[in-house]
Amino acid sequence: MRVNECMTRDVKIAGPNDTIRQAATMMAECDAGSLPVGDNDRLVGMITDRDITVRAVAQGKGPDTPVSEAMSGDIRYCFEDDDCDAVLQDMGKLQVRRLPVLSREKRLIGIVSLGDLATREGRKDLGAALKDISRPGGLHSQAAP
Repeated sequence: MRVNECMTRDVKIAGPNDTIRQAATMMAECDAGSLPVGDNDRLVGMITDRDITVRAVAQGKGPDTPVSEAMSGDIRYCFEDDDCDAVLQDMGKLQVRRLPVLSREKRLIGIVSLGDLATREGRKDLGAALKDISRPGGLHSQAAP
């Protein structure tokens, strides 16, 4: 199965100059814990609810802080025609629960989450990916600058 068969296509995008309050409001409106950050039709980062609380608020930053000061700039993504099993393994290695989905022209077209992959039949490697994702620390640790 390919990613484009199970991904979420309706994705809200935050801008790097939006405030973290605006990003949090968008997250609440679409009931999501993360948003891709786009600038001039290009993916430049991801902002999560944890980025807002642990990176920004814990460092004393206020609600008018730009998204660019709290987002993760090291973007990991997958392509719409990637195999779901391979993406699931990558999520485990990267310790992430969701990945932006790009077209081969590198335009954002959706997001795929662990939940999206879990709802598809034949997911025998889900437990291994979740175990890897849940390891403490790693590349996306909130303690990282």
